[in-house]
Amino acid sequence: MVNRKVVGAHYGLKDWIAQRATAVYMALYTVVFAVCALTLPELSYEAWSGLFSNGVFKFLSFLFFLSVFYHAWIGVRDIWMDYVKPDGLRLVLHLVTLFLLVGYAGWAAQILWRL
Repeated sequence: MVNRKVVGAHYGLKDWIAQRATAVYMALYTVVFAVCALTLPELSYEAWSGLFSNGVFKFLSFLFFLSVFYHAWIGVRDIWMDYVKPDGLRLVLHLVTLFLLVGYAGWAAQILWRL
């Protein structure tokens, strides 16, 4: 039996797949959004508001933002795990990152459902 000290980032298949899946979703959403935005009859508040008035589009947009935040969480968490050696500082950086990303997700929801 080998005793192994687990250090560093969580290099696992789950995180790798999650980052790839969120990247694919973000790329697909960007193409759909670009097509929708470029086919608007005019660039006005009313046109943009009409684009986001569709509940499905709001939901897909919110999934985009959640994908961005989860993708960022995995990447930044791995950076903190790999390059910040003091445990206390790493914990603080993890918490600050997590609180910011959750706050941004709430802010995105507020913006999308306020339109």
